[in-house]
Amino acid sequence: MRYVIIGAGVAGLEAAKTIRRHDNAAEILMVSADTHVHSRCMLHKFIAGERDEQGLDFSEKDFFAKYKIDWKKGFQVKQVCPDKKEIQLENGEKITYDKLLLANGADSFIPPVGELRKASNVYGLRNLSDAQAIVKEAEAAEDVLVIGSGLVGLDAAYGLLERGKKITIVEMADRILPVQLDAHGADAYQKLFENAGVRFVLGRKASEAACEADGKIHKVTLDNGEELTCDLLIVAAGVRPALACLEDSGIACERGVTVDASMKTSAADVYAAGDITGLSGIWPNAANQGRIAGENMCGADEKYTDTYAIKNTINFFGLVTLCVGKIQPEEGDQIQIKEDKTQYKRVILKDGKVEGVLLQGDISHAGTWQYLIKNKIDVSGIQKNIFDINFADFYQVKENGEYQWVC
Repeated sequence: MRYVIIGAGVAGLEAAKTIRRHDNAAEILMVSADTHVHSRCMLHKFIAGERDEQGLDFSEKDFFAKYKIDWKKGFQVKQVCPDKKEIQLENGEKITYDKLLLANGADSFIPPVGELRKASNVYGLRNLSDAQAIVKEAEAAEDVLVIGSGLVGLDAAYGLLERGKKITIVEMADRILPVQLDAHGADAYQKLFENAGVRFVLGRKASEAACEADGKIHKVTLDNGEELTCDLLIVAAGVRPALACLEDSGIACERGVTVDASMKTSAADVYAAGDITGLSGIWPNAANQGRIAGENMCGADEKYTDTYAIKNTINFFGLVTLCVGKIQPEEGDQIQIKEDKTQYKRVILKDGKVEGVLLQGDISHAGTWQYLIKNKIDVSGIQKNIFDINFADFYQVKENGEYQWVC
């Protein structure tokens, strides 16, 4: 049996490890454009010069040898052909498979604004190769313009601050981290970045950007006519699942590759896991998707159900924030807040159940909140401050043969 895995991220590695546990004699081949296993969460430390390529590797020591995995690294997959049960590489090589896992992640999205997609000094920040290119470009750059103030944009800025660069961040929303935080939580980080020398331009977006004679963009015009000079541009405008190799494959895709609860695609013997699916892209979920895909590729019948919550951990300048579940409240939601000089906490409730929590400064008891959200436990009967809730407030009852926590 030959298992082929496209991608060397956490989903692919977890799948490979799972397959080897089930089948010691199988051939496992991993193909990736990446040449190093690396954590995207740590790319800002590479940009800052705090870690090298090896320092970003999250895998076990001698992972590929230990699990007897052949890794064909530095090769881009051009086409997946389920009818032939083969994949074709950019260099023309064809690789056959018995079972295939699509775990090649997502790509940075560069919006079609002016000549952003054409210029040689414009980068996304998704992979180690992006970080390597940014570091090289930064050697001769002084003014850095970051478009987008989500986690990726702030990661890039945070890393380049360590290199002494002048940084301006443009964000079309009225606050930074608009997807992850509320205005109060975001303001705490904005002040920290501003104290470090970063300038923010909020409520604006780029409208014009033209290459000059050197093939680079040195000026970006905003929608209000303001002009910002730059030597290096980093675009953090989101990502798109890496679906290019699936064109004409017949594999069903919507926002990402369509999968069922077994992580199986519409094509026989083809599975998908991680960012390419468009499901929750956080690290633990991608790892779990890879594990479940690996189990089912070996004949098991496991289901992926971890779609209950978004979870983000943010840490800049020593200020830690954890968000679990619903981030932005909706009409009819109840919001409770606790704040002092050391912490800010916000809970979103609906019909007596916790749907989201934001913890900033003090993220203790995060496991309790995560359990409440995941299991949709009604807390309306607890006669105490919601921020004082702990597992001692609950007891177990047996329903349909399974134990459940209730208050």
